[in-house]
Amino acid sequence: MSNIEKLLVDLQGADWTWKAFDRIAVKPPLLGPQSESVTQAELAQALNMLLFADLIERVPAGRAYVEDVIHSGGKVHFDHGALRTVRWPTGALPRGEEAITRVLRALGYRHNGTYPLERLKMTGRSWAHAEFPEEIAQFFVSELHPERFSASFQLAVSRVIGASRDPLTPQHAGLLEQLARDQSLSHAEALILLPAMQACFARHHGVFPLCDYELLLAESAEMAWIATEGNAFNHATDRVEDVEAVAVAQRRLGRPIKDVVEVSKSGRVRQTAFRAALVDREFTDEQGRVVRRSVPGSFYEFISRGHVDEAGGEKTLDLQFDAGNATAIFGMTTASPVLA
Repeated sequence: MSNIEKLLVDLQGADWTWKAFDRIAVKPPLLGPQSESVTQAELAQALNMLLFADLIERVPAGRAYVEDVIHSGGKVHFDHGALRTVRWPTGALPRGEEAITRVLRALGYRHNGTYPLERLKMTGRSWAHAEFPEEIAQFFVSELHPERFSASFQLAVSRVIGASRDPLTPQHAGLLEQLARDQSLSHAEALILLPAMQACFARHHGVFPLCDYELLLAESAEMAWIATEGNAFNHATDRVEDVEAVAVAQRRLGRPIKDVVEVSKSGRVRQTAFRAALVDREFTDEQGRVVRRSVPGSFYEFISRGHVDEAGGEKTLDLQFDAGNATAIFGMTTASPVLA
């Protein structure tokens, strides 16, 4: 049994773990024999498997697709997960991407690119694993900039996320520092830190007024999404050989696939996605009573990546993103209106 398998069995149980390995392709270098210490890469892969499983439970179309892949004898090649943050005071939670990148840096990730999303008034940054950049899923972490919106919008942002909680305790912060320094933890330490890292990818503020949601939605569908979903995965992405063929097949099955495939300026990165699933979320009305509304949740994406010719004649996978592609893909969470 590998370190990754042992961690997940101890945390989630054997049945959950074997199902996770049935879903996601894990490269052999990450599956060495169990040892006393767990490396950054092993912890990163374990975390990614937890986050992917959470995402497909919230996205029925994605779950159905993954089940089809398994039944056909295949596995998903998890390319990247994406999430949204807000560059604004957030109470105990570090503001903006720092709420997430403190975890990524400790796991051995490095900043891999910056993508201005001007139309959305956001900035996206990609993070790739330093040791296994092609094998371990990247993260695309975006920050929304409230200062580019109206004063009333900024006040609503503060009311909604201004008293956010930090899921990491001083013990967890110490383990992150130790992991970054030593590049490994003991199994017992890893078992403490792993669920805490997973908890960072969630919503950290409480129920808020529906009128604030509607105010945010009027100026930014992305901020409205963050208000209900927090720092949860906005989408997870399967790296496929032919994204156009996948889109055609999913459309034939009647699944809510995007109408067009987005192509990067380089022509090497091609993306499409299912439209966001609807989820029920609680708000308060003008009398302080709890009310429920259906809002856009997360979605599942597909990507095909070409290769780049290096100076030495080698070909490497193009791990870059594209601002135009990202802006269009983000639109998957604007297609579903709030239902009264």
